[in-house]
Amino acid sequence: MRIPGTVLPGLVLAAGLALGGCASAATPAATPASLSGGPAATIGTGSSGTLGTYLTGAGGMTLYIRTSDPAGGSSCTGGCASAWPPLTVAAGGQAVAGPGVTGTLATFARPDGTLQVTYNGQALYSYAADTKPGDTTGQGVGGIWFVAPVAGKGGPTSPSAMPAASAKPSSKGYSY
Repeated sequence: MRIPGTVLPGLVLAAGLALGGCASAATPAATPASLSGGPAATIGTGSSGTLGTYLTGAGGMTLYIRTSDPAGGSSCTGGCASAWPPLTVAAGGQAVAGPGVTGTLATFARPDGTLQVTYNGQALYSYAADTKPGDTTGQGVGGIWFVAPVAGKGGPTSPSAMPAASAKPSSKGYSY
Protein backbone atom coordinates (compact mmCIF):
# COMPACT_ATOMS: atom_id res chain seq x y z
CA MET A 1 0.00 0.00 0.00
CA ARG A 2 1.32 3.40 -0.96
CA ILE A 3 0.98 6.32 1.48
CA PRO A 4 0.55 9.70 -0.25
CA GLY A 5 3.53 12.01 0.23
CA THR A 6 1.50 14.60 2.12
CA VAL A 7 0.19 12.14 4.72
CA LEU A 8 3.47 10.56 5.82
CA PRO A 9 5.23 13.81 6.84
CA GLY A 10 2.14 14.79 8.81
CA LEU A 11 2.12 11.43 10.60
CA VAL A 12 5.82 11.72 11.41
CA LEU A 13 5.31 15.26 12.73
CA ALA A 14 2.31 14.22 14.85
CA ALA A 15 4.21 11.24 16.29
CA GLY A 16 7.19 13.44 17.13
CA LEU A 17 5.00 15.99 18.87
CA ALA A 18 3.18 13.31 20.84
CA LEU A 19 6.39 11.67 21.99
CA GLY A 20 8.18 14.95 22.61
CA GLY A 21 5.41 16.32 24.83
CA CYS A 22 6.32 13.96 27.66
CA ALA A 23 9.87 15.10 28.13
CA SER A 24 10.13 18.45 26.41
CA ALA A 25 9.29 22.00 27.31
CA ALA A 26 6.16 21.88 25.13
CA THR A 27 3.09 23.26 26.82
CA PRO A 28 0.27 20.72 27.19
CA ALA A 29 -2.91 21.75 25.38
CA ALA A 30 -4.84 21.74 28.66
CA THR A 31 -2.47 24.22 30.28
CA PRO A 32 -2.12 27.86 29.28
CA ALA A 33 1.53 28.67 28.71
CA SER A 34 3.11 28.69 32.12
CA LEU A 35 6.08 27.00 30.54
CA SER A 36 8.20 29.57 28.87
CA GLY A 37 10.57 27.66 26.66
CA GLY A 38 11.61 31.13 25.48
CA PRO A 39 14.61 33.24 26.42
CA ALA A 40 13.01 34.49 29.63
CA ALA A 41 10.26 33.56 32.07
CA THR A 42 8.73 36.35 34.12
CA ILE A 43 7.67 35.25 37.57
CA GLY A 44 4.78 37.19 39.08
CA THR A 45 2.46 36.82 42.05
CA GLY A 46 -1.12 35.85 42.74
CA SER A 47 -3.03 35.64 45.98
CA SER A 48 -5.81 33.75 47.66
CA GLY A 49 -7.60 34.28 50.95
CA THR A 50 -6.62 30.79 52.11
CA LEU A 51 -3.17 30.40 50.53
CA GLY A 52 -1.78 33.92 50.74
CA THR A 53 0.59 35.25 48.08
CA TYR A 54 2.09 32.73 45.68
CA LEU A 55 4.16 32.68 42.48
CA THR A 56 2.69 32.75 38.99
CA GLY A 57 4.10 32.17 35.51
CA ALA A 58 3.01 33.28 32.05
CA GLY A 59 -0.61 34.37 31.86
CA GLY A 60 -0.89 34.48 35.65
CA MET A 61 -0.96 30.70 35.98
CA THR A 62 -0.12 29.31 39.43
CA LEU A 63 3.34 27.84 39.98
CA TYR A 64 3.99 24.92 42.31
CA ILE A 65 6.83 23.28 44.21
CA ARG A 66 7.29 19.57 44.85
CA THR A 67 8.53 18.97 48.38
CA SER A 68 10.06 15.60 47.46
CA ASP A 69 12.42 17.15 44.89
CA PRO A 70 16.13 17.32 45.73
CA ALA A 71 17.46 20.81 46.50
CA GLY A 72 18.15 22.66 43.24
CA GLY A 73 16.89 19.76 41.14
CA SER A 74 13.88 17.74 40.01
CA SER A 75 12.88 14.10 40.08
CA CYS A 76 9.65 14.79 38.14
CA THR A 77 10.03 13.30 34.64
CA GLY A 78 7.90 11.33 32.18
CA GLY A 79 4.23 11.18 33.21
CA CYS A 80 4.93 13.36 36.22
CA ALA A 81 6.29 16.13 33.98
CA SER A 82 3.22 15.80 31.74
CA ALA A 83 0.88 16.42 34.67
CA TRP A 84 3.25 18.93 36.31
CA PRO A 85 5.06 20.71 33.45
CA PRO A 86 8.36 22.19 34.62
CA LEU A 87 8.81 25.94 34.17
CA THR A 88 11.68 26.21 31.70
CA VAL A 89 13.65 28.76 29.73
CA ALA A 90 15.61 28.34 26.52
CA ALA A 91 19.37 27.78 26.63
CA GLY A 92 20.99 31.00 27.78
CA GLY A 93 17.62 32.23 29.07
CA GLN A 94 16.81 33.50 32.50
CA ALA A 95 13.95 33.93 34.93
CA VAL A 96 12.92 37.52 35.64
CA ALA A 97 11.37 38.60 38.93
CA GLY A 98 8.19 40.64 38.58
CA PRO A 99 6.86 43.04 41.23
CA GLY A 100 6.67 41.45 44.68
CA VAL A 101 8.98 38.54 43.84
CA THR A 102 11.85 38.86 46.29
CA GLY A 103 13.47 35.42 46.35
CA THR A 104 16.38 34.06 44.35
CA LEU A 105 15.66 32.85 40.82
CA ALA A 106 18.03 30.42 39.11
CA THR A 107 18.01 27.52 36.63
CA PHE A 108 19.40 23.99 36.46
CA ALA A 109 19.74 21.50 33.62
CA ARG A 110 17.08 18.77 33.59
CA PRO A 111 17.97 15.26 32.38
CA ASP A 112 16.45 16.11 28.96
CA GLY A 113 18.74 19.16 28.65
CA THR A 114 16.08 21.85 29.24
CA LEU A 115 16.71 24.53 31.85
CA GLN A 116 14.21 24.48 34.71
CA VAL A 117 13.61 27.58 36.84
CA THR A 118 14.03 27.49 40.61
CA TYR A 119 12.90 29.90 43.31
CA ASN A 120 14.95 29.86 46.50
CA GLY A 121 16.38 26.53 45.34
CA GLN A 122 13.01 24.85 44.69
CA ALA A 123 12.08 23.74 41.16
CA LEU A 124 8.95 25.41 39.76
CA TYR A 125 6.10 23.68 37.91
CA SER A 126 2.62 24.41 36.59
CA TYR A 127 -0.26 21.92 36.90
CA ALA A 128 -2.11 20.57 33.86
CA ALA A 129 -5.44 20.55 35.73
CA ASP A 130 -5.30 24.33 36.30
CA THR A 131 -7.19 25.92 33.42
CA LYS A 132 -7.24 29.62 34.26
CA PRO A 133 -5.27 32.19 36.27
CA GLY A 134 -6.02 31.87 39.97
CA ASP A 135 -6.67 28.12 39.83
CA THR A 136 -4.80 26.35 42.63
CA THR A 137 -6.15 22.84 42.11
CA GLY A 138 -2.69 21.33 42.63
CA GLN A 139 -2.48 22.55 46.23
CA GLY A 140 -1.78 19.58 48.51
CA VAL A 141 -1.94 16.92 45.78
CA GLY A 142 -0.25 13.74 46.98
CA GLY A 143 0.89 15.59 50.10
CA ILE A 144 3.93 16.85 48.14
CA TRP A 145 2.65 19.51 45.71
CA PHE A 146 2.02 23.04 46.97
CA VAL A 147 1.61 26.50 45.49
CA ALA A 148 5.04 28.13 45.35
CA PRO A 149 5.10 30.64 48.21
CA VAL A 150 6.50 34.11 47.58
CA ALA A 151 8.06 34.01 51.04
CA GLY A 152 10.09 30.96 49.99
CA LYS A 153 10.74 28.14 52.40
CA GLY A 154 9.15 28.66 55.79
CA GLY A 155 7.05 31.69 54.82
CA PRO A 156 3.37 32.20 55.56
CA THR A 157 2.37 30.12 52.54
CA SER A 158 4.98 27.41 52.99
CA PRO A 159 3.72 23.84 52.61
CA SER A 160 3.84 23.25 56.35
CA ALA A 161 1.66 26.28 57.00
CA MET A 162 -0.78 25.85 54.11
CA PRO A 163 -4.10 24.08 54.55
CA ALA A 164 -4.09 20.92 52.47
CA ALA A 165 -7.89 20.90 52.44
CA SER A 166 -7.95 23.47 49.63
CA ALA A 167 -7.16 20.75 47.12
CA LYS A 168 -8.01 17.09 46.97
CA PRO A 169 -5.57 14.49 45.67
CA SER A 170 -6.08 14.02 41.97
CA SER A 171 -8.30 11.22 40.79
CA LYS A 172 -7.22 11.78 37.19
CA GLY A 173 -4.41 9.23 37.33
CA TYR A 174 -1.64 11.83 37.33
CA SER A 175 1.73 10.82 38.71
CA TYR A 176 3.13 12.60 41.67
